[in-house]
Amino acid sequence: MDISTCKIRKKPFSSTYRFLLVMLLIVGISYPRVAQAHAYSASYTQITMDHEKTEIVFSIDTLSILELLPKIDKNENWVLEESEIKAEEHHLEELITEGLTLDKDNREQTPEIEKMEIVKKENKIFLSTYMKFPAFSPGDTIVFNDGFYANDIGTNYVDLITASFFGQTSEGVLQGNERTWTVLLTEVQQEQGAENPENGQASQPETNQVQPDQSQSKQVAAPSTTSSWYSFFKLGMFHILTGYDHLLFLFALLFRKQTFKQYAVIITAFTIAHSITLTLAVLGWVTLPSRFVEAAIAFSICYVALENIFKKEIRYRWGITFLFGLIHGLGFATILKEMAIPKSHLAVALLNFNLGIEFVQLVIVLLLLPILSYLFKQKSSGKIVQYGSFVIAGLGAIWLVQRIFF
Repeated sequence: MDISTCKIRKKPFSSTYRFLLVMLLIVGISYPRVAQAHAYSASYTQITMDHEKTEIVFSIDTLSILELLPKIDKNENWVLEESEIKAEEHHLEELITEGLTLDKDNREQTPEIEKMEIVKKENKIFLSTYMKFPAFSPGDTIVFNDGFYANDIGTNYVDLITASFFGQTSEGVLQGNERTWTVLLTEVQQEQGAENPENGQASQPETNQVQPDQSQSKQVAAPSTTSSWYSFFKLGMFHILTGYDHLLFLFALLFRKQTFKQYAVIITAFTIAHSITLTLAVLGWVTLPSRFVEAAIAFSICYVALENIFKKEIRYRWGITFLFGLIHGLGFATILKEMAIPKSHLAVALLNFNLGIEFVQLVIVLLLLPILSYLFKQKSSGKIVQYGSFVIAGLGAIWLVQRIFF
C-alpha cells in the first residue's frame, strides 16, 4: 500500500516535469523569435520646417515593412534588400503616403518623395523615406497623423517625433490610440527684445510656445499636448511592458523565496542601477555595442535563474542585481537615444520616461508578491521554483545564443 501511494505521489511531479519541458520547447522555439523580431514596432519621424519648405524623414524598422508588404520579400529571407526596394518602389510609396498624412488647416498636403534608403540604428535596420512638403506660415494649424498598425491590436507600435520649427525643437510620441500630433504656428507681434510700451520691459513669450531663432522671422510654434510629459511617461510604461527580457529578469529575481526586506533592497538596487546607466547612455556619456548589451541582458536572466536552482541560500542578491541593473539601463536607453532629443528638453523627457518604467515595475512587483507568497506556502513550492527556473534559464539561454550568433 505504501509503495503504490509513493507511485501516485511521484506521478504528479513527473507529469509536471514533462509539462514544463514541453512548454519550454514550445515557448523557446516560437516566443523568443517573436520577441526579438518585434518586441515593439518602432518608427522615427523627423520634421524640419523653414521659410521655403517642410521636410519629413520617416524611418520605420524593416521588419514592419515586411509584415505590411509581405510580397516584397521575394527570396523570403526576412531581410529587406536594396533590389527589393527598387522593384517595389511604387508600392512602398503608396504604403508610406497612405499611412502618414500631413494636413494644413484640415487640408491634406501632397508630399514629394525624394528618396528611400536603408539605415541602421543601434541593432535594427530601418527604411528611411525623405519627403518634401510646402512651407507653412503663421496662423496655420499643422496636423501630422500616423496610421500604421492603427487597427492591429496585436502589434505594439510607436512613432517618436522630433521636430524643428524655424530653429527651435519639439518632441512627440504617437502610440496606441493617440496617433495625431498637432502644431499651431503663431506670430510674435513685436521684434525679439522690443520693449513693451505699457511697462517698458522686453516682451516675453507665452510659456506654452517654442521661441524661434532670433536671426529668423518672427514665427513661433506652439506644440500640442502630444509633446507633454505624459507622452514620455506612457512611453516608459510601454517600453517596459514590451521588454520581455527585462520582465523575465525581474520575475526571476522574485521567484526565489526571500524576506520582504530582501525584496525591497533588490528592487531598489535594480531601480538605482538602471536609472544611472539610462541617464548616462541617453546623455551620450556611456556607450556600449548594442549586441553586447542585449546578450548581457540574456545572460543576466540565465544567471539569476540558475542561482535560484543551485544556490541553497541567497543573501546578497542586491549586489549582483545592481551590476546587472546597470546593463539593463543601457537597454532601456536605446529608444530615447534614437530620438536625438535636444539637451534643453532632455531632462524632462528622461525623467518622465524613467518614471513610467518605475511605475510599471512597482505595479508588477505589488501584484506578484502576494501570488508568490501563496506559492511559497505550498508543499510543492520547491519543485515549482526549480522547474520554473529551468524554464526561465532555458529562455534566457536561447536569447543569449540568438543575440550572440544571429
